[in-house]
Amino acid sequence: QVQLVESGGGLVQAGGSLRLSCAASGTIFSINAMGWYRQAPGKQRELVAGISSGGSINYADSVKGRFTISRDNAKNMAYLQMNSLKPEDTGVYYCNADITWVVTGLDLEVWGQGTLVTVSS
Repeated sequence: QVQLVESGGGLVQAGGSLRLSCAASGTIFSINAMGWYRQAPGKQRELVAGISSGGSINYADSVKGRFTISRDNAKNMAYLQMNSLKPEDTGVYYCNADITWVVTGLDLEVWGQGTLVTVSS
């Protein structure tokens, strides 16, 4: 069993910053890629930022230059630093991880429960 737990969401004014954290725990596993997704009310879930095990990073065009994704492999943690926030960034942010359960070699995709980010104008 592997679990992801997000934290750090909240209410912030436009132009402000938030830092989201994602903690992975459970049975012995290795993490391949990790990513942050968001879902605004009435809209589909979209990829915000992703980072591979080798450190390759990609961002949605709408957040380039403002958001930074990072990871700490020793702590099984991922982070999303969000600066210059805009009202359109509002939504529920989800952590996602592609994981290999080393006992069986099975690849798993795991989602966190989400954390709400609200940006006021």
